[in-house]
Amino acid sequence: MSDAVSALAGTDVLLVALDFDGTLSPLHDEPMQARMLPEARTALDALRAAPRTTVALVSGRSLGDLRVIAEHDDTSSVWLAGSHGAEFWQPGVGVHASAEDAVDEGLRDTLRSHAEEATAGLEGVFIEPKTFGFGVHTRLATPEDTEKANGAVDAIVAAEAPHWRRRTGHNIVEYAFRHEGKDSAVAHLRELVGATGVLFAGDDVTDEDALASLGPDDLGVHIGTRQTHASVSVPDIPSFAALLSRLAAERTAGL
Repeated sequence: MSDAVSALAGTDVLLVALDFDGTLSPLHDEPMQARMLPEARTALDALRAAPRTTVALVSGRSLGDLRVIAEHDDTSSVWLAGSHGAEFWQPGVGVHASAEDAVDEGLRDTLRSHAEEATAGLEGVFIEPKTFGFGVHTRLATPEDTEKANGAVDAIVAAEAPHWRRRTGHNIVEYAFRHEGKDSAVAHLRELVGATGVLFAGDDVTDEDALASLGPDDLGVHIGTRQTHASVSVPDIPSFAALLSRLAAERTAGL
């Protein structure tokens, strides 16, 4: 791991693209209460100050929700990719306009309402509105109610919107009419900032597309212990924050 971090620290233009939940912030029973751990924020601040380095958050969260939990304001130098790369925020520019699909937005609202009705009697299950769809959260539900909720909503989407994308994550199933993934988000960010090397890190299965897309001059980091495409794994967020801090220190000293 030390050699991999040192090699990346010397790249000409560095992009550090990071998932948020489970990577910089602990997973939370109430998703909107998630916040970055202090040591993670300190590491990101050091990277933002490093030469020729861009920091980005790449999340499945809707862009507006991501800005709230990341405590991100209009003066920030951190790029954002929300909704798995269907929404972008650029420093000094703001939100990148996205093509709207009124038909699918209407279908989104209908399906979300149907999902809420189908899961209303299941304790611990709640539906999270998202810009391009919705998520079914089951973190507080029993295994039996989780199975019922996911089965019911799967059936609704299969019948009414079979073209939608389905993603699974930690105690959540997401449905969306946009098909972007974190791999395309990282590729777009790489192109926009002209990165010669990328660090991407995440903890969930939704991060694997991006981890698998990285090249030989990049570094993928998984936070956790499951099987992954990442070349480096760390056990928890504090360990990952220490890795980021070392990357920032080596890059600042070397450049």
